[in-house]
Amino acid sequence: MPDTCSRRRFLKGATATAATLAMSAASYGRIVGANERISLGLIGCGVRGVGTHMAEVHKFDKEEKVEFTAVCDPWRVARENAAALVKEWYGREARQFTSYRDVLALKDVDAVMIASPDHVHTTQLEAAAKAGKDVYVEKPVGRDMEKLKSACDAVKAAGVVCQVGTQLRAVPILAGCRELYKTGILGKVHRVEQARNAGQPWWYHYLKDAQEKDVDWPEFLADLPMRPFSAELLTGWYGYREFCDGPVPQQGVHYIDLVHYITGAKFPTSAVCQGGVFVWKDEHKFTCPDQVEASWIYPEGFMVNYSQNLSNSAGRSFKFFGDQGTLDIPSWSSEAYLTAEGGSRNKGVIRGRNPVNPVEMTNHFQEWLQCIRSRKAGLAPIDAGYQHSVACIMAVKASDTGRRQVYDAAKREIREG
Repeated sequence: MPDTCSRRRFLKGATATAATLAMSAASYGRIVGANERISLGLIGCGVRGVGTHMAEVHKFDKEEKVEFTAVCDPWRVARENAAALVKEWYGREARQFTSYRDVLALKDVDAVMIASPDHVHTTQLEAAAKAGKDVYVEKPVGRDMEKLKSACDAVKAAGVVCQVGTQLRAVPILAGCRELYKTGILGKVHRVEQARNAGQPWWYHYLKDAQEKDVDWPEFLADLPMRPFSAELLTGWYGYREFCDGPVPQQGVHYIDLVHYITGAKFPTSAVCQGGVFVWKDEHKFTCPDQVEASWIYPEGFMVNYSQNLSNSAGRSFKFFGDQGTLDIPSWSSEAYLTAEGGSRNKGVIRGRNPVNPVEMTNHFQEWLQCIRSRKAGLAPIDAGYQHSVACIMAVKASDTGRRQVYDAAKREIREG
């Protein structure tokens, strides 16, 4: 495949629109021709990388003229599984690597998808941006404020297209909720709540056997301290605090991102949170909490509450409370209702229980592929990833310290307060 630079052309002779005016010079230089094939690299070949990233892109690869050409994972078994799909789908061998650095060094790879464990998201995102690769990165974008800021700044400086893995923004019923919220029919919204419950922590479902000889263990650990190889840490990393901070930044992140998406809010001013391991105490010694409750206050004048019970699935809910009524989202894939329930100042504005009208949306992954050519920002851009990460970091720090956390948006700092 030709060198990336020779495959890109500058946009000439076109009238600049507001969107293109906002585009950086670096981004102009990266526009891909409509008939040129986009070469993709996959970084992280686990269930998310193969079962979601690869599978979703494959639905549109012919239409969007894209192809996976390189795969990377410290675990040989996962890496070869992804490579086998490349061979099946495209009839050619995938280049296989244990380190993301080798994928980023390939000049003919235009874009990468990062589906690695949480502890390396910012490291790999920043490296991808500095290598000039367009990038799709899983949520949460970051766990540490300094690394988060550095990675997000690198994305903007490089002018690469970055889509963050909060795919619920592209769900039609939730886009409909956003449009409904804009009308102001709920009145003064003062509280948003979600309870997302399950009978068991999801990390148990990922546990697999693995042999040390098949794993580049230092590459997996990255900047974490060296320790003996463990198949549990490798495959069940979701449940260990060294690699992941648990329910709020893993599943609650979708919720907090939807609060931002639907209401237009960006950052909370304060957060409190607590949780712990109350039920799942066994031989695996997981350290991520199976119970958690977090609350944020936003400058727009509402409180946001998220709770998760990973030992009993009853009591799930997702609601926006206004003084004229309630937006009830019992199923964020297909079902939402506007209701007069609880509207103390309703005065007949809302009557009965009314289904929310969905809004037609482009598939989240397809949109990213299209943005690689158009150079437009997607529906889940790097700013959205920064915002949800800030909220999640605040909650995790509040739980770890037992102290309320506040965010200074001007200084981009989180502190106790």
